[in-house]
Amino acid sequence: MVILSNIVKDGKLISQEDWEKKINKFKHDNFLNDQKEIEIKLQKLIINAIKKRIPNEKFGIFLSGGVDSSFISYVCKKFTNNFTCYSVGTGESADINSARKFSEMYNINWKHKILTIDEMEDVIVRTAKILSKETTDAVSIGVGSVELACIDMAKKDNITYLFGGIGSEEIFAGYKRHEDSIDINEECLKGLYGMLQRDLIRDFKIANATNVNFLTPLLDNDVVDYSMKIDSKLKIKEGYKKYIFRKVASNYGMDDFFSFRPKKAAQYGSNFHKALKKVAKKNGHNYIKEYLKSLF
Repeated sequence: MVILSNIVKDGKLISQEDWEKKINKFKHDNFLNDQKEIEIKLQKLIINAIKKRIPNEKFGIFLSGGVDSSFISYVCKKFTNNFTCYSVGTGESADINSARKFSEMYNINWKHKILTIDEMEDVIVRTAKILSKETTDAVSIGVGSVELACIDMAKKDNITYLFGGIGSEEIFAGYKRHEDSIDINEECLKGLYGMLQRDLIRDFKIANATNVNFLTPLLDNDVVDYSMKIDSKLKIKEGYKKYIFRKVASNYGMDDFFSFRPKKAAQYGSNFHKALKKVAKKNGHNYIKEYLKSLF
């Protein structure tokens, strides 16, 4: 699994202590504020981070239709057609609709699956078993289920390398807690500290269980380091979170519908969270938490 360099030792993720030592290197006191200069430099760094991770074989991309996965797909299209984008949801979810529009606009090979409640339940149970009781909560299950359902499709195409957009929310300030924070860059740093427990353990377990590799260019060391030097006023601006990243995508030519599409977490954009509630009730539980506990 490829995330940040040297975070896996002897087949295991590094400790939280070692992870925090890595993140400490991204702490800066002086910030850049020349927007045009930043847009040019950041664009080069992100494109390079994507380009150097493109495998020499057919690969996949988790596509939600948001700015992160759309831009990764858009850049990859500049260099190769040897990939397929994957999306899942229940009914006509926001992510499915956006991903469809994106794939049609840019003539990208796209596969999707609309899952029934029974199929959703199967994916949810499998995800919970993979993650284990220690890392199981509604958010982890929701995000992990989206990943696993897409991986199921990719494996049928003999694809074992999958690009994802994880990391952008933290380095570019994509959450409401960033918006509400007194010090946005400090909140970004806190988010990076928490990523190991919150996101990377989940993805590492899913990648290992399915024998796939997650490619995460937005967690490239150079991208993270430079992004953490950017003045927070350029991260949340004109009512947009992740403003500077959206500008990079727009400047590179990606349609503003995708560059400035509002953020929707994977579990919500795919309707997995709603499905999780329905599955819980189907199994006699009023609360998701009770249902998840019953799986162990």
